[in-house]
Amino acid sequence: MAKRQIILDTETTGINPRDGHRIIEIGCVELINRRFTGNNFHVYINPQRIIDAEAVAVHGITNERLKDEPVFRQIAQNFYNYIQGAELVIHNAAFDVGFINHEFSLLPSPLPPVADYCTILDTLAMAREMHPGQKNNLDALCRRYDINNSHRTLHGALLDAEILADVYLLMTGGQVSLNLANEQDGADGNNGPIAIQRSGRLKVLRAGEAELAAHEERLDLVQKKGGSCLWRN
Repeated sequence: MAKRQIILDTETTGINPRDGHRIIEIGCVELINRRFTGNNFHVYINPQRIIDAEAVAVHGITNERLKDEPVFRQIAQNFYNYIQGAELVIHNAAFDVGFINHEFSLLPSPLPPVADYCTILDTLAMAREMHPGQKNNLDALCRRYDINNSHRTLHGALLDAEILADVYLLMTGGQVSLNLANEQDGADGNNGPIAIQRSGRLKVLRAGEAELAAHEERLDLVQKKGGSCLWRN
């Protein structure tokens, strides 16, 4: 069964929805079986309130930029339909999900909380478990996994979702494994490109002396059992 994942990020007018802050941008990247499909979701939203100066300094989005954009209730149903049934992959998920649930609750006909119809994977929690005691924000993870994010001078929901998709794929194993039984294009019903690291360099880990010695011992055993060792031909 195909696994559908939505890498999601939001930008907001401030820190806490309980203080009346609102979502101003949503960016989503769709993966199916670890492949980018191109079926992304991106929208700017008029928050109908002033954006905090501290927030503008982070994402660069001003009230003037959003004055002609739709309000949340105008995009809510399309957004709900898009994420329904998917696994949402979010960095610091409590923040984004809290804002989305708040926006859904304000609708004339409120929509249910996200966790009722999506599973949620928090890459910040995952990174903290994998790299305890280290910085685990998105910029730090890009440095750790050799992802080029030099084009990211300000935060933006779609750009951050695209970067997080690269980070998530490398955190969980990098390139998808090939199914040789279905290697023809379209055999799995999806012609999208395999989701691999799209920029940066792959790290090369070279074997140490102990590992090389263990390898030679294994080759000795193979030859002793009558096998052929291509490495020694």
